[in-house]
Amino acid sequence: MKRRLVLVAAALVCSAVGAYAQDTSMSFFVTSANPGKGGDLGGLAGADTYCNTLASASGSTGKTWKAYLSTDTENAKDRIGAGPWYNAKGEKIADDVASLHSDKNNLTKQTALNEKGEVINGRGDKPNRHDILTGSKADGTAAPETCGNWTLSGTDGAAIVGHSDRTGLNDSAEAKSWNASHATRGGCTQEAFKGTGGDGLFYCFAAN
Repeated sequence: MKRRLVLVAAALVCSAVGAYAQDTSMSFFVTSANPGKGGDLGGLAGADTYCNTLASASGSTGKTWKAYLSTDTENAKDRIGAGPWYNAKGEKIADDVASLHSDKNNLTKQTALNEKGEVINGRGDKPNRHDILTGSKADGTAAPETCGNWTLSGTDGAAIVGHSDRTGLNDSAEAKSWNASHATRGGCTQEAFKGTGGDGLFYCFAAN
């Protein structure tokens, strides 16, 4: 009888440990490519769909993906769930929304990977692709520049971008910001994005 009780207790402990074990599978990535229309991502709905498509293609299941993008009616920080988030190699990016938007996050060139687990070219690489579309301020709230709420692909408009490698022309906070470094120039075309060191990429987070 005692042996049975011990076995039952051990099983309950293992079950509890399993229930509280942290899921470190991919819950964050940078898109490996732009969908193909520059700043026209099909609005937030189109960007979210693209995140889910890339995640599924990489083998991710059971997660609802959201693009880290702001519009004039929605803040990027309010779209991405509560965290924590991990990259494709199981490295923690941030515990929660607050730490993500603080100096406590772990976003660097080596950890801001795409859905395939690849590093995004940064400053000094050819071509430089570190400008990541966000349309956001440093605190994750909406900035005015969002390529028309992610519907523009021509010579009009602009978008705020961050630097995925946390590196810029100087040591300012903006140059080192992952989500709010500067506005794009020359409109919302793919070529315009490339002209300032980007490729129309954006961040995707698992919201559940």
